[in-house]
Amino acid sequence: MTDTIALSDLAIAAYCPRKLHYARQDDRSPPESAEQARRLSRSYPDLRIASDVALSSIGLDVSPSAFRESLDRVRETLDAWDALVAPAETDVFVRGKDAHGRLAKVLDDPLAPVLVSPGRPPETGVWHPQSVRAVGSAKALSWRESTPVETAFVEYPFHGVVRKITLTTRRTAEYRRTLRAVRALDGPPPRLHDESRCGACEYAEQCGVQTRSLRSLLSLSGGR
Repeated sequence: MTDTIALSDLAIAAYCPRKLHYARQDDRSPPESAEQARRLSRSYPDLRIASDVALSSIGLDVSPSAFRESLDRVRETLDAWDALVAPAETDVFVRGKDAHGRLAKVLDDPLAPVLVSPGRPPETGVWHPQSVRAVGSAKALSWRESTPVETAFVEYPFHGVVRKITLTTRRTAEYRRTLRAVRALDGPPPRLHDESRCGACEYAEQCGVQTRSLRSLLSLSGGR
């Protein structure tokens, strides 16, 4: 059987295959914010009724009132609310035919994996790397359970936001494309030269890509 790919590698490669090349050479221990996000994601019922003082003390990225409003919206609009606050499994390792990794939650009604992100959500949907990782998680869970898994959830606990995604043909194709790219990785891939991604990448200097901020520094120093 072909070696399986880490779900975290798929997410990084979906952002930039070259970033994965450098990330694999680093210690990639999850940041503390990731663990804090997971703790928050297991406490939604209590957080919905917590005081402003209590909510202000846990480092949310939004105001206490906005946070409660977001959680209330999730509760009202997502049928999976009960499953999200009382998941069948938490912090579980799954290995599928193609990918493996740890899932923050597994829901049983509907059967679905849950990713927990310490970052901010996009205006709609989920970020592309999270979409790829979510599809990989659903595929791995489906393999373990020997049954189709058609949905996944991404939580953004610091914002009180939960997004549900469906495994559409487009999302699945993007996952397959990323999987092939990771398996073919042999040395550093070509640079993307994508200002929006390269400028936010911690490996930009090591990669050698010239971002706007770097160009500004060079112009201030006379290009030397």
